[in-house]
Amino acid sequence: MKRRVLILGYGEMGHAMEYLLAEKQPLRIWHRAHQNNLEEEVVGAQVILFCVPVNAHAEIIQRIAPYLATGSLCLSIAKGLDESGRTAAQTLGDMLHPHRYGIMCGPMIAEEIVQGRYAFADVALSHAQDFDMVRALFQGSTLICKQATDMLGSSWLGVLKNVYAILYGIAEALKLGDNMRGHLMVTATAEISAITQSLGADTQTVYSDAGLGDLLTTASSEHSHHQQLGRRLALGEVFELTGEGVHTLKMIEKFQLFDSRSYPLFTLATRIIAQPEQLQIRLQEYLNHLKMGEFARPTSNTHL
Repeated sequence: MKRRVLILGYGEMGHAMEYLLAEKQPLRIWHRAHQNNLEEEVVGAQVILFCVPVNAHAEIIQRIAPYLATGSLCLSIAKGLDESGRTAAQTLGDMLHPHRYGIMCGPMIAEEIVQGRYAFADVALSHAQDFDMVRALFQGSTLICKQATDMLGSSWLGVLKNVYAILYGIAEALKLGDNMRGHLMVTATAEISAITQSLGADTQTVYSDAGLGDLLTTASSEHSHHQQLGRRLALGEVFELTGEGVHTLKMIEKFQLFDSRSYPLFTLATRIIAQPEQLQIRLQEYLNHLKMGEFARPTSNTHL
C-alpha cells in the first residue's frame, strides 16, 4: 500500500530517505531553501520524516501540528538534544500528543544508504500498531526495520554515541592501536548502559541496533562526522568544533541531566572539548588513573 510521505530536510539523511523511498511511495520534500509552503506540504501527508536536527523540531512541530492529517505519523531520525536539553523523542512527545509519533535509531550512515548498502533501524513508536506501516513503507529497500519498545532508551543511545565516537577518532589519529579500540568499546558500552538506565532505559536496549550497533558504526565509520572530529582534535585542529556530540556535552552540563563525573570516559570527552589544547594531558591523566585502578565500573545505580 502506497502512502504519501513528506521528507523534512534535504541534507545527507534527507537524500538517503529519498533514495530509499522515491520509487516506492508518493514523495514530497521540504527544506528551508525551497519556496514551497511547509503547512501546505503537510496537509494530506500520511508519514512525515524529520530529517532535520533536533534543534529544529520544536519550531517545525508548532507550525505543522494544526495541519496534520488524522492518523498521520511523525517519525524523527534526529540524534541529539535541543536547546531545552530534550531528545527528539521527548520533543515529539511533549508537543505532538495526541498525534502519532516515533523515532528511528540505528546504523544508518547516509553515505552508505545512497550507495545501495544495507542499513538497520530500531523503530520506537507512540502507537505500537503503526510498526506494520513503517515496515511496509521501506519494504523492498535496503533499510531493515525492527520494532523497539524502549523509546527513551533508544533516543538517548543515539544521543550519547556521538560523544564517545569523538574519542574513537582521537585514538585512531594518535595510532593508539587495536587494544585501545577494544578498551574504548567495552568502557563506552558500560558507561552508556549505566547512563541510560539511570535515566529510565531498559537494561537490554544498549545491546540493540540503536545502542551497540550505532555506537560501533559511528565510532568506526570514515563517514562519521564525530569520528572525523576526534581525528581533527588529535591533529590540533581545534577550530569550529561543531556537531551533535559537542552540543550534547553543553546541554548535559547546562541542565545537569546526569552526574557525568561518575563516568570517566564521558568526563574525558567533556574535558577535551572544553580545552582541546590540553588533549594529550587529559588523555594521559585518564590512562594514569586506569593504571592506578582508580576508576570503578559504572553502574546503573548512579543518579543525580
